[in-house]
Amino acid sequence: MFKNYLKIAWRNLWKNKGYSALNIFGLAIGITCASLILLWVEDEVSFDSVFPKYDQVYYVPTNNQFDGEWRTFYESSPGPLAKAMKDEIPGIVGSSRTMGESLLFTMGDKGINRYGRFVDPDFLSIFSLSFVEGSLANAFKDFDAIVISSKMAAQLYGQNTSALGKVILVNNDTNYRITGVFEDLPSNVSFGFNWVAPFERHAIGKEWMKDYRNGFADTFVELSPEADFETVDSKVQKLIPSKVENDPSERYAFLHPMKDWHLRSSFKNGKKVGGQITNVRLFALIGIIILLIACINFMNLSTARSEKRGKEVGVRKVLGSGKKRLITQFIAEAMITAAMATIVSVVLLTILLPQFNTLIEKQLEFRLFDPIHLLSLLGITLICGLLAGWYPAFYLSSFKPIAVIKGVKAKGGSATIIRKGLVVAQFVVSIIFIISTIIIYQQLQHVKNRDLGYQKENLLRMDVNGDIIKNIKPIRQEMIASGVIEKVALMNSNILDGGNNRSGLEWEGGKNTEEVLVSQRYISSDFFDTAGIEIIEGHGFNENFRVDSTNVLVTQSFAKLMGPGSALGKIIRNDEDTYTVIGVVKDYLYGDMYGTSDPVMFYNNPKYTYHVYVKVKPDIALAEILPIMKGVMKKHNPAFPFEYDFVNDSFNSMFRSEKLIGNLSKIFALLAIIISCLGLFGLSAFTAEQRRKEIGVRKVLGSSVAGIVQLLSKDFIRLVLIALLVAIPLAWWGMQNWLESFAYRIEINWSVFAVAGFAAICIAMLTVSFQAVKAAVANPVKSLRTE
Repeated sequence: MFKNYLKIAWRNLWKNKGYSALNIFGLAIGITCASLILLWVEDEVSFDSVFPKYDQVYYVPTNNQFDGEWRTFYESSPGPLAKAMKDEIPGIVGSSRTMGESLLFTMGDKGINRYGRFVDPDFLSIFSLSFVEGSLANAFKDFDAIVISSKMAAQLYGQNTSALGKVILVNNDTNYRITGVFEDLPSNVSFGFNWVAPFERHAIGKEWMKDYRNGFADTFVELSPEADFETVDSKVQKLIPSKVENDPSERYAFLHPMKDWHLRSSFKNGKKVGGQITNVRLFALIGIIILLIACINFMNLSTARSEKRGKEVGVRKVLGSGKKRLITQFIAEAMITAAMATIVSVVLLTILLPQFNTLIEKQLEFRLFDPIHLLSLLGITLICGLLAGWYPAFYLSSFKPIAVIKGVKAKGGSATIIRKGLVVAQFVVSIIFIISTIIIYQQLQHVKNRDLGYQKENLLRMDVNGDIIKNIKPIRQEMIASGVIEKVALMNSNILDGGNNRSGLEWEGGKNTEEVLVSQRYISSDFFDTAGIEIIEGHGFNENFRVDSTNVLVTQSFAKLMGPGSALGKIIRNDEDTYTVIGVVKDYLYGDMYGTSDPVMFYNNPKYTYHVYVKVKPDIALAEILPIMKGVMKKHNPAFPFEYDFVNDSFNSMFRSEKLIGNLSKIFALLAIIISCLGLFGLSAFTAEQRRKEIGVRKVLGSSVAGIVQLLSKDFIRLVLIALLVAIPLAWWGMQNWLESFAYRIEINWSVFAVAGFAAICIAMLTVSFQAVKAAVANPVKSLRTE
């Protein structure tokens, strides 16, 4: 019997090749879309799962109170905290302070910059590093030890050469001995690294690292399997306050589980408020919706061919087929169509995955025979077959044999309402996607075009390393003398980032000043000119930084905190030191691009800087500029490779999440429109088929082609208008909630809804007009010959 079902199903699909192709293609689009989203979701939720102690490892951020608001900071735990937690809190069996840094590794004439971490010994067991060479037990026995990744070892010594025991020059001034090689970490880890070395060696001479008042480290702890998280976390929160008396910032540390590092890393007023998990849930829902509207198409296209199958159903019922058998037959046809769509989607996935990876900046792999992927595809096929086939199966199997054999048309009734409702639902989704795409794009452009307070265009950044600070004067002179570079300056932090900050300052005219968080920037005298930051009052620093050893510049927001009148000449106290304000600069944006930045105090001290900023001339090609810069840097800092990045590119990368949402919204909107148009095509085909004799009569009585097209189209335009009425308030509500998560945002304009509505109506008209014109130009004699 099953063989017979397959045979009939195949004959029916082959007989109606056009409709079968639309069915298969529509479902394939939905399955492909859902599969791509599932691959992305799988990667997102599997972050850090490579570590065996996934459920036992915690990161230790700190909450700090400023002006009555709690703010959460990473890289902010004091140096002694890690050891104190392990020694004093039961349940913590391992702890490690860490500091991340990019170092130059030199082997002969080969040099590579790689990011890694200085760590305590427990770090190796906390993250259960798997050693290819050496062992965990012996990794940090030597003071000059370093452990590197397999990829890094291959880059330095070749694929088949052992790196164990080799001495390597680091930053051109320190030798380390390789005591181990660990397996490469996958890309989906929150805290990646290419090497680890003992923290104790890095901390030599840095007494400030032993003070609880200085927060600088990333700290990780491991809890025993029997430990109670709530109990341990409450003790961790009390530790810093017990060690520091009269701490003006009111800090406390807390435990952040590894399972939340990637998905739930957003905090507000000291509490976890979500993060990437919001996007994961959103895209998973979108994948389900796309799959549903693809199944809706199957229903509409199947019922559109109902009259073609009516006589078949009638004859089979007369010959003894029961309703259950007919339902089984039609469900089998739906399953075959879904299976064929899945096969097509596998081909589409193979073709589209590289482009999708480029879009989302990942390296996802579609492993067809991976049990999870194979079961997911089979599950999607089964669900699609059942969802898409149940309604046509029940609808077609309910035909009365006498009526269909006589040629009496089935009444529309609830079936018509359901079909129209499904098309309305499809267009609601499409219109919401169109509106969302426009608003996301507008918000992104709104923030990107915001006045930052500095000029990010034509500004390059390089790391300070080797002899750069010692040779900064000839480097600057030779670069400017080349005629392609305007300015060169130094700064201690990335201009886009939060950088160093502190509280506990006092100044004239201020109230409760110790509770204010102030960012500190160490710069060279020409930094403001280089970055394009405007000095609005007073003057800048002297080229001889010793002249300004007790002078500072502040931002506008800092000047306002100093009370009424000019801030020039006012005194700021920093512990034992006092500084005089000699200038005020315009506020500039850093850190949170959607919010407002903390006040900043600038010191003229190039000695403590870590970044070089170079302003290049805008009218000269980079192909001419970069070789000149490389030549100057090689001359004055020969041990280090010439590496740089553009501030503008770094700025754009800060909107990676929003850009991803925007790009995916465009794709989903396009897919939803295509699938919805297929559904509308099916309904218009059904309507044209139902009314073909009416159209024939109208033509005989003199109706024009334009009049018949208008007659058939107006009902569908009415459906789109109903979809607009439903979609607009839903889209407004959804996007208003999304925008409220940004402090700096656009206001939703009515024109967005007008554009989306006009686009939806045009798309619907183009889709319907094909069937309407086809029906209008048909020969009325053929339509009426059975009357």
